[in-house]
Parts: sequence; C-alpha cells; structure tokens
Amino acid sequence: MEIITQMLRYTLPVLIGFGSGVVISGAVVAFITILGVVPRLAQKTKTTQYIKWYESALVMGGIFGTIGGLFNLYLPIGRPMTMLVGLCIGIFYGVLAMSLAEVLNVIPILTRRGRVQKGMFFFVLAIALGKLTGSLLYALVPGFHNPGG
Repeated sequence: MEIITQMLRYTLPVLIGFGSGVVISGAVVAFITILGVVPRLAQKTKTTQYIKWYESALVMGGIFGTIGGLFNLYLPIGRPMTMLVGLCIGIFYGVLAMSLAEVLNVIPILTRRGRVQKGMFFFVLAIALGKLTGSLLYALVPGFHNPGG
C-alpha cells in the first residue's frame, strides 16, 4: 500500500504537469497560428523562402525555453550574448504584439475613437519605449522584479 501511495505522490503531479503543458503549448501554437505571425513576418520581410526556418526556430525556441525553465538551466554565455538573446526575445514579443494589433485592427480603432489624426507615430513610440523601460528595469535593477524578497 505504501508503494502505491509513493507512486501516486510522484506520478500524479508529473501527469498533471505534462497534461497542463500539452494544453498550454497547444493553445500558444494555435494563438500564433491564428494570428499568422510566421507568414506575416515572412511576407513583410520578403523572405517567404525561409518560412520553414522561421517555423523551426519558433518550435526550437519553445522547446529550449521550456527545458531551460523546467530544469533551471544556466548557460555561462556572458553579458553580450545575454543581451543578444534578450534582443531576440524582445523582437519576437514585438512582432507578436503587432500581429495581434494588426489582426484586431487596434490602431485604426484607436485613431477613430481617440480622434488622433496626427501623432500616431508618437503613440506607438510611447508604447514601445514604455515596454523597453520596463524590460530594462526588470533586467538591470536588482530586486525590481521581486520587491518583497
């Protein structure tokens, strides 16, 4: 009886975690697919011949990111490489956010509702700079992301 209890103690959380991961990863892939991030990126950059590379990079990034988060991996790659990786992550999130905005037609709605005819560039720039400032504070200021401890 004790062996069954021990097996359930370790097996059940693993199964629940694995099932949750499958559901979340499926939802993320569906979200990115519905937004059409990869084809849109390839179309905008006129690099449709590399669409398989984009898709592979997206999948591999998800796999390596999951493994790194799961096992708390540390790679001594140095500050310049860390900055490059951070830049790539930021570019991905920017592309994802702009794809979402484009799909939902957020910017045209904002210009009509807010009666913003001029200065839309500054509005988008303010959003980008706010995101950049938050990211830099999170990455560079010790204790900023965990003020309680």
